[in-house]
Amino acid sequence: MRGLFRNQFVVAALVLAVVAALYAAAGLSHHPVAVAQTSPPGQAGRAAVSSASRACPSPGSPGATSGGVAIASAPAGAGTGDAVLNRLSPTGSAAPGPAAGSVSEPGKLSATGLPVAQALPKTTGSAQGAAGGSVPTTPGRGGVMISASGALSQGLEVEQTDSSGLVTARCEEPGTDFWFVGPGQQSTADIQLSLMNVDGQQADAQVTALTDNGPLLGGTDTGIAVPAHGRVVQSLAKLLHRTRFVALHVTASLGRIVAAVRETTSAARPGAWLPVTQAPAKRSVLPGLPATGGTRQLYVAVPGAANAQVKITAVTPKGSYQPTGGGGLNLPGGSAVGIPLPSLHGIPAAIEVSANVPVAASMMVPGGAAGAPGAFTAATGPIHERGVIADLPRSAGGTAEIVLSATGGAASVRIQEATSAAAFGSIPGRVVQIAAGHTVVVRLRPPPGAARTAAFATMISPLAGSGPVYAGTVISSGGSVRSILPVASSLTWVPLPAVTGTLTAVLP
Repeated sequence: MRGLFRNQFVVAALVLAVVAALYAAAGLSHHPVAVAQTSPPGQAGRAAVSSASRACPSPGSPGATSGGVAIASAPAGAGTGDAVLNRLSPTGSAAPGPAAGSVSEPGKLSATGLPVAQALPKTTGSAQGAAGGSVPTTPGRGGVMISASGALSQGLEVEQTDSSGLVTARCEEPGTDFWFVGPGQQSTADIQLSLMNVDGQQADAQVTALTDNGPLLGGTDTGIAVPAHGRVVQSLAKLLHRTRFVALHVTASLGRIVAAVRETTSAARPGAWLPVTQAPAKRSVLPGLPATGGTRQLYVAVPGAANAQVKITAVTPKGSYQPTGGGGLNLPGGSAVGIPLPSLHGIPAAIEVSANVPVAASMMVPGGAAGAPGAFTAATGPIHERGVIADLPRSAGGTAEIVLSATGGAASVRIQEATSAAAFGSIPGRVVQIAAGHTVVVRLRPPPGAARTAAFATMISPLAGSGPVYAGTVISSGGSVRSILPVASSLTWVPLPAVTGTLTAVLP
């Protein structure tokens, strides 16, 4: 018995010695010991956003895709901050490329045009990707990265614009997983993939394709090197030859990337940038269908081996219902499928896609810029805290409306505007109510007192007690839809996981 107690004391002494050594090691290396603290019941931890980054493929590029950048932020309170625009390098650079502009007024809209980047040196080579060498990877001319800090990183939204100032796409934040679903090469002569890296180390990426004929045999394009602070481009037309529908899954096996996909009928025309869609899920919502005419085309990708039983629900101003052609859909696993929905002609709506297995989806309506097969929306989540639209057209350049949908309970939101001279909160907003299972369309106009020729930004904030609300911005010009932007959450804080009262880690 005495031996047992003696052993227990020895074990306890050893534990204390190890803990003391860990503390000492942490102190010698000037790193703190992470000791978890128990959070009070019912109190969720959170941390304010203090930095953010984005990347855009189009600004500074030559030809039809040239344009600029629009930046807006909606910080939680007063404070300072800035955002710096740096050009991406076609060959990579340990440090960010040349500065192309900066922003230092949180809460306001800033729109910047970028001159076309210098031509690539003739000595700049190209690397061959995988997929049997059929996917050449070339240095990308143009593109910018945006690095925001302080108050300007809170509620941040960045969008790229064309040469006339109309928004063409959101500029995405770095990540490791991107999904795109849309028409295949039969509808568009060229499908171009841009890969961007905002970090100081090389990233490695790969692309997997699903088509209407199933997984593309030998079509996994692996080992794509994306240089630090650089941009590379792939033309996927040869790889996706004669496909009607396609889904692209772009992942990073090393580092972080920003992926963008452009579809066009001619390299001399701007075409359309496919929006990034939500990762495959059993339920997804695609907001922002406009009240314009023409058949809507739903694209669904089923990445697993199992078939998908899919149901489609339209959330419209008259309520929610299953449109003609939206039920009894059995889609083969490992494929991408197109589903026409002509009964939604002229009906503003959000589309809810439900399935027994995870699927990814996007939708096309008639319109788009020259060379585009149409205008696209994609699956996104409901707005948490706030959603920001950075650049809405001046009256002379086009019109804009927001399509708000409450797929569950009734929702209520506050809509506020900002300009280059007036920050969010300085201009009175308006409250919009959305009945449960319904959609409301709100026309967006420059705020009172603002010049009718000035662009403006908009913020959508769900009110306390509101049900989930989904939003899509429809930008039109010349009587046709030019682009649809699903509105993502623009957070000023991020949640922190709950912790317990135990020693969890010692940082090296």
